[in-house]
Amino acid sequence: MINTEKIYNLLADEIDLFTGVPDSLLKDLCACITDHTSAGRHIIVANEGAAVAVAAGHYLATGNPALVYMQNSGIGNAVNPLLSLADEKVYRIPMLLVVGWRGEPGVKDEPQHIKQGEVTLSLFDAMQIPYKVIDKDETIAEKQFIELVAQAKSASSPQAAIIRKDLFSPYRLKNKPLNNFVMSREEALQTVVDLLGKDDVVISTTGKLSRELFEYRESKGEGHEKDFLTVGSMGHSISIALGVALSKPGRLVYCLDGDGAVIMHMGSMTNIGASGLKNIRHIIFNNGAHESVGAQPTAAFLIDIPQIAMGCGYKKAKSVSDITELKQVLKTFRDEEGPVLLEIKVNIASRDDLGRPTRTTHENKEDFMNHLK
Repeated sequence: MINTEKIYNLLADEIDLFTGVPDSLLKDLCACITDHTSAGRHIIVANEGAAVAVAAGHYLATGNPALVYMQNSGIGNAVNPLLSLADEKVYRIPMLLVVGWRGEPGVKDEPQHIKQGEVTLSLFDAMQIPYKVIDKDETIAEKQFIELVAQAKSASSPQAAIIRKDLFSPYRLKNKPLNNFVMSREEALQTVVDLLGKDDVVISTTGKLSRELFEYRESKGEGHEKDFLTVGSMGHSISIALGVALSKPGRLVYCLDGDGAVIMHMGSMTNIGASGLKNIRHIIFNNGAHESVGAQPTAAFLIDIPQIAMGCGYKKAKSVSDITELKQVLKTFRDEEGPVLLEIKVNIASRDDLGRPTRTTHENKEDFMNHLK
């Protein structure tokens, strides 16, 4: 294990812009960056490709490389700007990529990370981006980071630091997002589920919301065939819902989404609006944070999600922030002509004993498909 603040200070001596999407393996480093870097020098972006682009713009303006952090699941979002913008055969943009290695072979992890973990190093080999797997010996790690930054500058190209589980020492975020909403996500979720029709189906987003949904069905003694849990593919739940709704016009399809996920691929909302599908119900649980990976802030409280939805062609869009409002809106929400959106503002909280689905991803898929038949 290496000292998080020490590594941050080492990097801050060489790097003057930090940008990326928070990751659970990087949560201590991300928290340290948030606490010690001025707002203009730390940008939490919508997705990993945008972080690469921000780093490119920073280099063009200053001649200095930026640090781009991400989970390895975000490599897919970053491939295009890495190869068509930053690559040495295009614009030769130096940057330091700091990548959390979820699903590392031999390390127990969730199913959505297994394949990504197996191919992570191969992806960097294929992109011809040099990398170092950072050592747990602090002296060696410091040398590796210094070498990577130096190589990025000298070669004028991206270099990657691959971060294994439990590499960084614990660091607790001090500058947490402000959120005074009383309603918890779990309470709001249960209220929504209780008012679903017997033939309604659910596409739930990446993170703790899907885990809470699974546990609530268990507590009620219900099956899980009505729910598709999007355990990976952050930001794509609403597009999955669109695919289902197109083929099952007689079913109401609820997408239970998160603010970070919506922001990551917000362009998908234009497809929902343009579809004009009457059977889509888009519900966004907004706590203003990437809670599952350390509670780093999103921009969700700085934007008007219902107005964005209306601008994208949704028929109606509303926002609520307490349980009384929620129950009142839900009385008519099911009968609205879609596509419609409901933003539910909730606090940043989840149970310490929150479990994980006990059904496999393959079982979840089969259950859901059989139910749709």
